[in-house]
Amino acid sequence: MKKLKQILVFIFCFAFVLCGFSVTATAEDEYFSDEQIEYYKNLGLQGTTVNVYNWGDYISDGSEGSMDVVSEFERLTGARVNYTNFDSNENMYSKLVGGGVSYDVITPSDYMIQRLIDENLLLPIDWDNVPNAELVADEYKNLFFDPEQLYSLCFNTCSTVLIYNTRLVNEEVTSWDVLWDEQYRDKVLMFNNSRDAFAIAQAVLGQDFNTTSEADWIEAAELLAKQKDAVNPVYVMDEVFNLMESGEYAFATYYGGDYELMVENNEDLDFCFPEEGVNIFYDAFCIPTCSQNKAGAEAFINFMHEPEVAFENTEYIYYGCPNITVMENEESSVYGSEAVYPEKLPNPQYFENLPQNILDLQATLWTSVKSGSLSAESKNKDKRIYIEFSVLVGVAAVCVCAKLISNKRKGKFEDLSDLYGN
Repeated sequence: MKKLKQILVFIFCFAFVLCGFSVTATAEDEYFSDEQIEYYKNLGLQGTTVNVYNWGDYISDGSEGSMDVVSEFERLTGARVNYTNFDSNENMYSKLVGGGVSYDVITPSDYMIQRLIDENLLLPIDWDNVPNAELVADEYKNLFFDPEQLYSLCFNTCSTVLIYNTRLVNEEVTSWDVLWDEQYRDKVLMFNNSRDAFAIAQAVLGQDFNTTSEADWIEAAELLAKQKDAVNPVYVMDEVFNLMESGEYAFATYYGGDYELMVENNEDLDFCFPEEGVNIFYDAFCIPTCSQNKAGAEAFINFMHEPEVAFENTEYIYYGCPNITVMENEESSVYGSEAVYPEKLPNPQYFENLPQNILDLQATLWTSVKSGSLSAESKNKDKRIYIEFSVLVGVAAVCVCAKLISNKRKGKFEDLSDLYGN
């Protein structure tokens, strides 16, 4: 019995030690230091809601062992995040100005930030509440769309690229022109995004991406209409991943970071920066004037630039990160990537905000391009309808004239009959 008691005591002590080690192991946070945890705990955001409106697939979500960024922010602050997605700057803008919604954090692109600033739709950021802004490299501050660094903090950067499948494309690819090549009919994936799509046509035509000439935009639209006639492109955004990775399509227009993600699932893919020119873009965190929780918004923006969070987001998105700790991290999956951090780009241009008359024209032309109403086939159909209508009108006119002449002759005959008594 004594021996049994000794064994039980040993087991109990051993179990206690194990439990002690377990408590010690779980007490250490998986991602953050005690100082970081204390900082977010003391912000007083417990029980509040932060409404975040972001691009689709634009934040590490916990899949495949990655950090669930939203959940981690909620854990550290005690706030709840209402996280929703948009698929284009234009759709985001429409939702924002449409009323009936309240967002605290949005991530528009450069030209859209310019527009939102011009229309007084953004709140200035209190940088005292965003200390991690110091981790953003100087080259990503005071950018052209926010020169005084009042309303935004850069989140990601990248450029457009032309992605192609080497199994379906045997030629050397250096130009956007291949997107009009009839041999690739039904094998082209094109931006379902008016600004990016027009920029490709503008590059081919040698235009300024920010031209205010209506004639230029009409000419670019006509070139996009010719593309629709020639190759019947499929207009996509995030759907491009599955479609291009499947190996069924020859070309896709998208962004450098997305190419790096796609090639991991299809090694037959390659890319180029077309010689006519590409767009460089910046996406940045902003706080719209409809925000109901500015403190929560600033906390979220700051959290997104915590070194651990910025790294996890880059590993998930594969876009260029302006955070110094990520840029200098050789363990980053995009460190040294030519698609993400190119040494030199051919004829790079930025998008800037456009005058309202050009924005309206662009929207109208884009609808016409996609509907096919600008295509040659549509124009020929309209021409045929016009000709057929003209022929019918002509025939009707001839019939009416003949009838009038006949009636006039008949009248004269009757008059003569009366005159001669016949």
